[in-house]
Amino acid sequence: MLQIIGVHGVGNHRPGETVEHAALQLSTVWRRHLSTGFPAIQSIDVAYYADQLRAPGRQGGDDLDNLPPEAEQMLRAWLESLDLPIQGRQGWGTWPLRQVLSWVAERRGLSPRLVNMFVATFFREVAAYLNPDDDSARTAARERVVHTLRSRHAKVVIAHSLGSVVAYEALWECQDVPVDLLITLGSPLALPHAVFPRLCPPPADGRGARPPGVARWVNLADPGDLVAVPPFGVSRRFADVDVDEHSVAHAFDFHLVSNYLSCARVASVLTEYSRRNG
Repeated sequence: MLQIIGVHGVGNHRPGETVEHAALQLSTVWRRHLSTGFPAIQSIDVAYYADQLRAPGRQGGDDLDNLPPEAEQMLRAWLESLDLPIQGRQGWGTWPLRQVLSWVAERRGLSPRLVNMFVATFFREVAAYLNPDDDSARTAARERVVHTLRSRHAKVVIAHSLGSVVAYEALWECQDVPVDLLITLGSPLALPHAVFPRLCPPPADGRGARPPGVARWVNLADPGDLVAVPPFGVSRRFADVDVDEHSVAHAFDFHLVSNYLSCARVASVLTEYSRRNG
């Protein structure tokens, strides 16, 4: 039986719920999806931090037209990392975002409306976490994960999306907490300009590193995941990444964690770990 700590990604704000209830509900969802391929789970505790990334009274998290300047800056930097046509690159800084994202959606065979909603939510929350002018949300979110790591004593951590950034920084903060296995799913850790250079601790000579308390790091991404870019960027940008695969079939459905958790590759990684440590 296996005990796991989960760290959720973007789009998980649960207004009106207590932190404890939100964490419990997310843990239930994660367990249900994860157990479809790997039933030998003793417990899973998802650290909840999404409430720390919302300004009081803020509505319209999917509003592409009213992104904070920092979020829009990150979004435009992200566009430069995609396979956009060369002839358009010089104009992305001034083009309407909906027009560019419509092209992205068409190129990937996705719904423009859902791409707009996902991108707006993702970069709004990433910008809130990595805000260079106010680190209060970042500190509070990271402390939620640190508290879970210290109190649950689980040896496996699974982190999705922005949660992989929060987990990475939290694991550096509590290096004395041993973790046998870190699995990052759909991670934007290597995202140039928007995420990678803003990490804490900052990269040294263009390279990050596996947190010292982590024995093994497995990074998995679907090739269609829009924010797990560049492909194989995690293993190129970070030292001591044991596995970096961008071939998790059908995991990307607007970055949903349910598809990642239920995919066969995650189950096989956990099965291998259980056999070695059973």
